[in-house]
Amino acid sequence: MIAWEKIRRPIDRGDADAVAARVVGLDEAARKEVAGHLPGHLKTLREGREPWEGLGEHAEAFRAAGAGVLPGAAAVATWLNRRDLAPRWRSRHEDTGRITAILAARPAQWRADLAERLVLRLRTAEDRGLELALALLRATGIEVPAHDPVVAGWARAAVALPAPHEDPLFDAMLPRLFEAQGVGRVLQWESDPDRSLLGALRTLAAADGERRAALLQGCVRRFLLGGPATELRFFVRLHEALDPAPHEIGPRARDYLRLLPAAPGPVAELALRHLRALDDLNKTDRTGGTDGSGGLDPLDLAEAWESVLFRPERKLVRAGLTWMDRRVRRSPGLAASIAGPLAPVLAAGSADLQGKALALAVKYAGLMDDEGRAVIRDTLGALPPDLGRRAFAAFGGTEPVVTGPLDGFDPPALPGPGDARRPMPGPIASVAEMAALMETDDRDDWRSWERLLAGFVTLVHRDREGTAVAFKAALPGRHMYIYGGRDHWKRVDQWLAAAVYSLTGAAPERGAWKRRLPGTHQLCPPHLLLLYRVAEIQMAVEEDVVPPLLLATPTLTTGHVEAAELVTRLETVEAAGMEPLAADLQQALLRLPRERDAEAAERAGRLSSRTGRLVARRLSGAPLADPVVEMGWSRPGHGDRTWDHVRTLKPAPSLRAPSTGLPLVDRMFADPPRHGDGIHPAWWPSMLPSHREVTAAHLSRQLLHDQWHHLAVRPGHLHDLARLDGPPGAAVALVLARLLGNPKTPEAVDILLEMAGRGDLPAAELGRRAVELVEHDQIKLVHLTAALDSASRRGAHEGVWTAVAAALPSLLPRAGQRPRHGLAGFVELAATTAAWCRARGAIPGIEAMAARKGSSDLLREARRLHGLLTTEDDHALEG
Repeated sequence: MIAWEKIRRPIDRGDADAVAARVVGLDEAARKEVAGHLPGHLKTLREGREPWEGLGEHAEAFRAAGAGVLPGAAAVATWLNRRDLAPRWRSRHEDTGRITAILAARPAQWRADLAERLVLRLRTAEDRGLELALALLRATGIEVPAHDPVVAGWARAAVALPAPHEDPLFDAMLPRLFEAQGVGRVLQWESDPDRSLLGALRTLAAADGERRAALLQGCVRRFLLGGPATELRFFVRLHEALDPAPHEIGPRARDYLRLLPAAPGPVAELALRHLRALDDLNKTDRTGGTDGSGGLDPLDLAEAWESVLFRPERKLVRAGLTWMDRRVRRSPGLAASIAGPLAPVLAAGSADLQGKALALAVKYAGLMDDEGRAVIRDTLGALPPDLGRRAFAAFGGTEPVVTGPLDGFDPPALPGPGDARRPMPGPIASVAEMAALMETDDRDDWRSWERLLAGFVTLVHRDREGTAVAFKAALPGRHMYIYGGRDHWKRVDQWLAAAVYSLTGAAPERGAWKRRLPGTHQLCPPHLLLLYRVAEIQMAVEEDVVPPLLLATPTLTTGHVEAAELVTRLETVEAAGMEPLAADLQQALLRLPRERDAEAAERAGRLSSRTGRLVARRLSGAPLADPVVEMGWSRPGHGDRTWDHVRTLKPAPSLRAPSTGLPLVDRMFADPPRHGDGIHPAWWPSMLPSHREVTAAHLSRQLLHDQWHHLAVRPGHLHDLARLDGPPGAAVALVLARLLGNPKTPEAVDILLEMAGRGDLPAAELGRRAVELVEHDQIKLVHLTAALDSASRRGAHEGVWTAVAAALPSLLPRAGQRPRHGLAGFVELAATTAAWCRARGAIPGIEAMAARKGSSDLLREARRLHGLLTTEDDHALEG
């Protein structure tokens, strides 16, 4: 027990250095004694601590003890890899020096066995045991076991070494770098050719020709093994840092050819570049003969062109076409082998690549054999009509026939107009169901919450005491936190909880509706109206003046309240001898349909109350006038919030409408406050179902907000907005453009199609508002183009053309300006939809753009668009 006590005390103190100093001096019997007590003491210490604490400072002491006293290499390897001895807050052990010093006293063969066992236990390049395993490999000098994680781990560690090539493990690890899985992942960020492992390998290659050849061969071998681009990135950089000359590529040309069809883009690009450099050595005469000075033979060239022109990357296809043109121009005899490689580009390429490929085919048509010309003729059906006619003129075959105004494009049918108005379910009639909804965090399900408010009012009016008893059991105080402090209540659920506690007598304060309602300057108008509605319900419960029902509960899923039902509800309220709640009445008037209902108006005329006469005048007169909505932008001023998740640039809508004499209605038709909060935006479309442009104007103030990386205005809000009544304008277009330009909201395309199918897509405004969002860096042009392209191919090509034509003049660069990123794709979309719509008429700026010199994609598409819009030949409009 004496030996154990000498080791136990420093273990209990967590003094790993003292443990290490003592275990190396133990004799065989003492080591055996300590080894017998060690596991039990570990269990005892662990049981005396909380699970989350771990062993803390004792862990390294236990590791030192086990390394010194456990008899077999297998036992030590298991002990050092115990989970409970791993550091809790670090990714690596920091006692490698201590452990290797302890193990130095062990026999050499024993340490070699331990080193191999520790290596084979590694699971990843970031394994905690990696540092110790590498240290033992260096100390013992054994052959490194064939195990990928140790190679990847060494590569990861070598990045931090000042001279990796001086590491004793370097020679053993170097050839395995190109074989082991995981090496590319840990080295993917190594990019400096003068430093770290990449620099060391480059220096080594410069000093040793054999090593250089081995490194080049290793890179090519790694490329052929395949894998994702991230796994191969380091080897691409190494290959390019070595900068192989054509004479080094030649012996490996077949390997580079094998990379062209399916290797990741960077690897295929590398292979293509070096094969072209090799081929440039081939000096030829005009008959296609070669002087034998090197380069690729015709069969290799044909294989290379077939491989690269079949790839999806436009950059590689363009490079392949350029190579083919230069090579055939030098060696006309090669024209007999270009038809096969060109065929996939002609059949499935984009319009600009099809044009390039066809120009090449036409250029060398006279040098092709009959078989090659037949291959090109077989692609005529896949070409746009204008290219098809050019191909027919050069190669013959079946002449393309114009079959209609949209030849080459068969537009699918747009969604039918349908009827978004479906009956709403009735009020919730169960306290249990109401309580369950109040317990959820989903306050965006406005239909369920409207049913809850209606059911609550009806139940309280019908049986106040019974409803109070039921709520006491269902909600025994879970929401009492709302009374803490003096905060305003800005959410519907807070006011409803307060109404429940006023009903049950549990509310610790009275008159909450006087103190807890935020100021009108703090809220967007729809949010203000919603809070007034729920606040007056709480007030009515507190003062025991709850009406028999609510007037504003929607009867249709769009949020509308049908006129006949509104009159019926007013008749019920009058029969009870009561007046409706003020905000509830104004919300009901805002929810009336735009269509007049003469019968309902006649019934309302028979009502005797002041409210009844007001509603009768509203139903018998003209509907509420649509406010004039103008959209602008505001920059942040003093007092604006600048949190990271709230963008400071905001749309600034301006609304003008005649006064109705109803304060909350007038507020809804007025400018939103500059700093107003906007909570519950999912409710807003249902609050103005006959005035969607006004709803969109209010939503636009929240449009650029990010709520913890989530858009405040989401596809569901836009979906409800699109199904409302009232003329859409700039505000609706702005909301739609914002979501179309967000690649995370592909649902916006479906909504655009639905609006186009109903004939109420504000297409020109969509284009103009999209330009504003692009210019303010709120959306990317490439994302907008992708969404509009999808919509056009699904049948909305006419609306997309109108939007694109309205946007183009503002997107084109002025003299001396660089084109905006993605503009070439946008102009290509314009040309495509213009052809499908047979559009005519010049667009400002396009003619000048088309007249510029150059061969960029932007200029080529601008010329194509200008030609389509100004030609007098109907056939030229196809394509």
